[in-house]
Amino acid sequence: MNDFKKLLIAQFLTAFADNAILFTAITWVFANADTQPWYVPALQASFLIAFVVLAPWVGAYADTHAKPKVMVSANLVKIVGAGLMIVSVEPLLAYAVVGIGAAMYSPAKYGILPELVDEQELVKANGWIEGATIIAILAGTIVGAKIANQSLSIALWFVVGLYALSALIATRIGPLEVILLKKSGHVKAFVQMCKTLIENRRARFALIGSALFWASAALLRVALVVWAPIVLLIFDTDKIAELTAFIMLGIILGSVLAAKLFNLEDLRRARFAAYAMGVFVIIFSQVDTMLSTRITLFLIGVAGGMFIVPINAVVQNIGHKTVGAGGTVAVQNFFNNLAMLAASIIYAVTAAWGAPPIETLVVLGVCIILATLVIARQLRQNQE
Repeated sequence: MNDFKKLLIAQFLTAFADNAILFTAITWVFANADTQPWYVPALQASFLIAFVVLAPWVGAYADTHAKPKVMVSANLVKIVGAGLMIVSVEPLLAYAVVGIGAAMYSPAKYGILPELVDEQELVKANGWIEGATIIAILAGTIVGAKIANQSLSIALWFVVGLYALSALIATRIGPLEVILLKKSGHVKAFVQMCKTLIENRRARFALIGSALFWASAALLRVALVVWAPIVLLIFDTDKIAELTAFIMLGIILGSVLAAKLFNLEDLRRARFAAYAMGVFVIIFSQVDTMLSTRITLFLIGVAGGMFIVPINAVVQNIGHKTVGAGGTVAVQNFFNNLAMLAASIIYAVTAAWGAPPIETLVVLGVCIILATLVIARQLRQNQE
């Protein structure tokens, strides 16, 4: 088995576990009748805090250590977070620890790709990684919710086993080159990396586009948890998790199509997929049957997959040639998770104030379209 296949398997297992533990925590929330509507978006926000706070350090850590070893360390941290939940530590705190491991893992996961595949294969490799990740999210969400509905304890021990297996496989990747960066303050170096990438118009478009995609996905996911009981009268977390499957299946198809239809020079064409995603989100806010829900969620996923794959490839390609692969992913994660954190906090506040999920989805769709118009216009003006 070659190293890229090992990476795919390790990534699948850890992403599966990340989502299984999330819906295990959500099942716990649903089991507590006194839990407030803001708790689910707050739970997601707790996971994201580490990505924002640790961004100046995790990229440098990934670039100055063998990336497979970084992946192993990250999974061990995730095991600690799952263990805290097993011993009944507050889920917001325990899931935040899992977030620390995820923040460590991500720069290594994406930063290792340019070391494993040629530049010409980078879009295709991203398609495979995104596809594996989405399948893992899909499977982890559904399986985690179903096991948690039977036993929270079994679900958590299952997650621990997945993290351990992912770490074991990661030890078999490599050995790979370790990039020796000049020693400097991590915060100062991180700020410089951000500046370098933002000054490149294509990288700037890709960073903002990526942040837009993930903020939208984060808000859609938590809104769906609240929307399903109101509109479809679905109250079981495993049934809600099954609805998310249609988004993930759509993203898988979109990722495959993107790998076939786009190359590194086609960045601006990705805006059409973002427009479609915004339109489908607005349409989704108006559906009220199971069939129309599944179809619309699938179409949202297809558009999202076609948008994010070329975006990721452009950022990695530019970053690998400028500030380092791990640093690039850390910068991208910073913007992505800052946007996701902001979206989660805003939604938690508005939910606490009683904002209905249907209107929230309409606002989300409109924001996607308007934001894409702005960043696409800026890229066009810079090219003229």
